[in-house]
Amino acid sequence: MVGYRAHLRRKFDEAVKSLPQKDQANAAALQGQAYCSRLFSIEQELAELPPEEQHTQRLKRSKPVMDALLAWAETTNAAPKSALGKAIYYLKEQWPYLIRVLVTAYEFYREIFPVGSFEREGVYEDQKGNGIAVTIPPKGTKGSKGGENGIALKIEGDGRAKRYTITDDLATLPDLQDTDFTIMSPISYFGNRHSGKNARFLYALVFDLDGVGMPQLRDTLHQMESSILPKATFVVNSGTGLHLYYVLDKPVPMYPQNQKYLKELKYSLTRQIWNKFTSTIDEPQMQGIMQGFRVIGSGTKLGREYPVTAYRVGDRITLDELIEYIPDSNGEQQRIQGIMQKSSMSLEEAKEKYPDWYERRVVRKEKRGRWEIKRDLYDWWLHRIRDEIKVGHRFYGIMTLAIYARKCCIDEDELRQDAFSLLKPYDSMSVEQINRFTPDDVVCALEMYNEDYVTFPRDDIAKLSGLPMPVNKRNYQKQADHLEIDRAIRDIKIRQQGKADWRIGNGRPAGSGTAKEKVQEWQQHPDGRKVDCQRATDLDPKTVRKWWRKEGTQENGE
Repeated sequence: MVGYRAHLRRKFDEAVKSLPQKDQANAAALQGQAYCSRLFSIEQELAELPPEEQHTQRLKRSKPVMDALLAWAETTNAAPKSALGKAIYYLKEQWPYLIRVLVTAYEFYREIFPVGSFEREGVYEDQKGNGIAVTIPPKGTKGSKGGENGIALKIEGDGRAKRYTITDDLATLPDLQDTDFTIMSPISYFGNRHSGKNARFLYALVFDLDGVGMPQLRDTLHQMESSILPKATFVVNSGTGLHLYYVLDKPVPMYPQNQKYLKELKYSLTRQIWNKFTSTIDEPQMQGIMQGFRVIGSGTKLGREYPVTAYRVGDRITLDELIEYIPDSNGEQQRIQGIMQKSSMSLEEAKEKYPDWYERRVVRKEKRGRWEIKRDLYDWWLHRIRDEIKVGHRFYGIMTLAIYARKCCIDEDELRQDAFSLLKPYDSMSVEQINRFTPDDVVCALEMYNEDYVTFPRDDIAKLSGLPMPVNKRNYQKQADHLEIDRAIRDIKIRQQGKADWRIGNGRPAGSGTAKEKVQEWQQHPDGRKVDCQRATDLDPKTVRKWWRKEGTQENGE
C-alpha cells in the first residue's frame, strides 16, 4: 500500500513538472499531489499512537481522503497521453491495491487473537491456551553445533528450535520481529508444544501461495474482488510468495474430529486458491492446519531487511462462507459438509452413539494405539523423497520423513544426518534465487519428529509430499474381513495336511531361547564385548546392539 501510494504521488509530481513553470502554480495535478501528501502526513501522525489505536485511526482518517481522491479523479478531464492523464489512469488501475491497508504486527495478531484469547502472563487461573512461536537461529549462532559443510545439525543445544510463549498482551511480538526466521500458527495451545493434542482453538485458516510475481498478485486480488475466490482478511507478503489469512468469525475448538474436518476443508480450498492464474507452479502444495507461517515483521528468505508485511483486504469470514467456494458439481462440497456435521457432535451424543470409544478414550483416557513399524518403511520413504520429490514439496518430503522416523523408532541423530544429506540435492533443484532450500527449512521440517504425529494419515502424507502412496494389497477389503478369509484358508490347508493345529512345526524351536536372552546371557562374561558376542552367537550386529544392556558393560575394543 505504501509503495503504491509513493508511486502515485511521484506521478502527480511528474505531471506538475511536465508543465511550463508559469503554469505549475495552477496545475490540476497539484490537487492529486495534495491528497497523496495528506495520506502520508496521516501515517506520520499515527506513528506516535499506541499500536492498538493505529488501525482504528487509520480507517477513520485515511478512508475519507482516499474517497475524495477517487471522486476528484473521476471528475477531472485530462488527455489520456498527458502526464496528468497517465497519473489518473494509474490511480484507477491500481485502486484495488491503493486501498489495501498496511497493518503492524500488533494490529495483525490482535485481529486474529482478540483480547482474552490467551492466558494473561502469570495468571494461570485463566486456564486458557497461549500462542507458540518458533525461532530457527541462523547457522553459526551460539548454541549450535556445526555439521558437515558447516551446516548446523544441532540448534539451541538440544537440536530443536527456540520456542516463545505468546500471552494475551502480545508483549513478545517485538522480540519475534528482530529475528531471521520465526514462524507461528493461528492456533492457541496448552503447554509449550505445537502438537495436535495440545491445540485448543483455531482462529484462522491460512494458505501459502508460492510462485507469485506481480501478474499473479494482481490476479489473486482480482479473483477475490470478483468472488471467484473468498476474500482474505489479510494478504501477507512472505518475500517469495503470499500467505492468505482467513480470520474466522469465531474460533473453532480443536477436537480431533474438528481437526479432520478443517484439514479436509483446507485441502479442498487449496485446490481452488492455487490455480494457473495465482501461481506459476502447476501443482498445489498441500499443508496441514497446524502449519506455522513467518511472523509479521520478521525476516523473509530475502533477509531481515525485507521483512514480512501484512495488508488488510477483507473482513472476518465464517466456515459456511468458505465452503461455498468448494465446487458442488463433483460432490466435494457435500463430502466436506458431511464431515462437518460429524465434527459438531457433542460428547454426550458421542457417548450414546459410540459407547466403546467413549469408555476407552474419555473415561479410561487410553491413548490412541499404533502399530510398531520396521525401519523398511523409513528406508523406502527416504529413497523416494531423494529420487522423486519435486520443487514445492521439498519441505514436506523431509517433514514426512521425520514422521516415519518416529513411527519406525529411528534415532534422531540418524534422521538428522539423512535429512541434511538432502540439502544439497534439494537446493540444486531451485529455479529461482529467492526459492533456495536452506538449512532453516530442514530444521523446521524436523519439528515433526514427535510422537504426536505417528498416526499421521497416509493420504495426507501423499498430498503434502506430492508422491502417490500405494494401498496395501488386501483385495480392497477391510482388514478384519481379509484376515477372516485368510485364516479360513489356513485352517483348510492345515486340516488337509492332517495337523491338529497350525502352530505345530512353526515358530521358534523349543528351548532355543530368544535373541535378547542370548545376548544378555553372553553379556554376563566379565570381559564380554559386542563384537565377540556377535561372532559367538552368529547374530546380526544390529540385533546384538539392540539387546546389549548399557549398564555395567565394557565397550573396550569397539
